[in-house]
Amino acid sequence: MKDYSAVIVKNEKIAENIHAVTFDVGADVTVRCGQFGDILIGGQHLLRRPIAICKVEKNLVTYCYQLKGEGTKELAQMGAGTRVNVLMPLGNGFFVEENERKIALVGGGVGIFPLISVLREYQGKKNISAYIGFRNAGAVCGLDEFEKADKFIGVTDDGSFGEKMNSVQAFEQALQNGERPDVVLSCGPTPMLRALKKVVERENIPCYVSLEERMGCGIGACLVCVCAMTNGKNARVCKDGPVFNALDVIL
Repeated sequence: MKDYSAVIVKNEKIAENIHAVTFDVGADVTVRCGQFGDILIGGQHLLRRPIAICKVEKNLVTYCYQLKGEGTKELAQMGAGTRVNVLMPLGNGFFVEENERKIALVGGGVGIFPLISVLREYQGKKNISAYIGFRNAGAVCGLDEFEKADKFIGVTDDGSFGEKMNSVQAFEQALQNGERPDVVLSCGPTPMLRALKKVVERENIPCYVSLEERMGCGIGACLVCVCAMTNGKNARVCKDGPVFNALDVIL
């Protein structure tokens, strides 16, 4: 973990309410897929914004984010050359065991972006199927990355792109066709993860999920992002996660 004084190289809209910002952090960095960074917007925004790392190319780090509050809207207005403090990498990311040769990625909403980092890390090393859900055609993005998977199925809630279904339904459809992965990696809204958990429990497939929670400090000190575990204990999403075994967390 390091606090970088990063310079924005590019900051552009890539879909409805979705932007991608690329920082030059000044040195080559190593990041595990699924980790995140805390971006200091500055001004009246005292708390950093936790955003999943989408891809790393030597000294260039790209984050994709949704315009939700004043902080992200202000970030979207920052142009090339703007210097921003970025604390990274944070959290525990995804890890695939050597014997897990077939990976299924199941993502929805802004949860698709950490899955791009998985695809980039394991492409060519594992057989990867990606089941990605979007709200509608206007929200579709990241196709240049996901189409590099061995199999890519893109769907939308309204059927304006791909079939009318969500990513979990697309994954279930593949299971019914005999396509069974060794492990499932997922990120997305809690209802999506809850539905996926039921499927992997029924099918007895290992599954790891990256949780989306509001965070304060990003390093486990403030306890804002605590989640409940099935063993009766609590865990800090920022420090103990954001990636957890799906069976270990209450969704």
